[in-house]
Amino acid sequence: MIPTPPDIRRLLTRGSVVLGPMAGITEAPFRGICKRMGARLTYTEMVSAKGLHYNPDSAVSKALLTFSAEEVPCAVQVFGSEPEIMADQAARIVEERGGDVALVDINMGCPMTKVTGKGEGAALMRTPGLAAEIVSRMAAVCRVPVTVKFRSGWDGGAINAVEFARRMEAAGAAAVAVHGRTREQFYRGRADWSVLARVKEAVGVPVIGSGDVFSAADAKAMIEQTGVDVVMVARGAQGNPWIFREAEALIERDETLPPPTAFERIDMAREHAHALLEFGGEHTAPRMRKHVGWYIHGMPGATRMRERVNQVGSYAELDDLLLSYREYLEQRTAEGSR
Repeated sequence: MIPTPPDIRRLLTRGSVVLGPMAGITEAPFRGICKRMGARLTYTEMVSAKGLHYNPDSAVSKALLTFSAEEVPCAVQVFGSEPEIMADQAARIVEERGGDVALVDINMGCPMTKVTGKGEGAALMRTPGLAAEIVSRMAAVCRVPVTVKFRSGWDGGAINAVEFARRMEAAGAAAVAVHGRTREQFYRGRADWSVLARVKEAVGVPVIGSGDVFSAADAKAMIEQTGVDVVMVARGAQGNPWIFREAEALIERDETLPPPTAFERIDMAREHAHALLEFGGEHTAPRMRKHVGWYIHGMPGATRMRERVNQVGSYAELDDLLLSYREYLEQRTAEGSR
């Protein structure tokens, strides 16, 4: 007999802000940084249930399912379209990882053609019966809560988030996360927060809101305007893990924290790079380049700095470059104070 999963509201407390999954971005080192900066919960990059089923020893899958010590328990996000495989792999992950897994989230919102073309991700919003079967099967075998993340609909003519949310709740989803864009939009245009409000009114489980949260003010506004229980930050955390502590301060204490200084941003980029090197080795250097670009966005000389970052071939070169950039900014600051 499968034990009753813990109450989801102990994990997703009202007014909390969590880090959403982003493929190729939310690796364990970055998640650990965001958790330290105040993210109440972090999500892994989406993991293929089919990939785990047919190649359980894959180095890629193992990396995706590696957690940093700072972030446990962590939410694991899986994707797929075969109910039996999804349930088997979710149960195996929970069993093998024990208390490190906070919940298992099902990705029903990824818009990428390579995913939807296989009937996975956002494509499941077009087959709600199959989606419900996946949730039901997984909820029946998992010792942790099972949640679902999806979009407002497939396209502007098929906005079905409310009906879909009700069906996922009935199938056993302990919470739902809704991104206020359709699959057709990908990440273009503005997220429609009114969809989040309608979903919140329609279901009794906690609702996590996602889409266009790029500041603490955005996080607070989403809660006030839609009534969602939890805010999920994704692209808004790129180069800005401080958004979590800023949002927490504004939502819980109505306190506005100062933004990080240029020096704090460079120091964090260096820390992030060191952690990613320890986690994945030298071959992850290209992945770190985009993170550095986000950390220094809007800073003096950032355009030229990004060009130089994109040319480095090792972490040692990257660290030297960041140190030189820090010295350059220190000199500018000193000259400006004279």
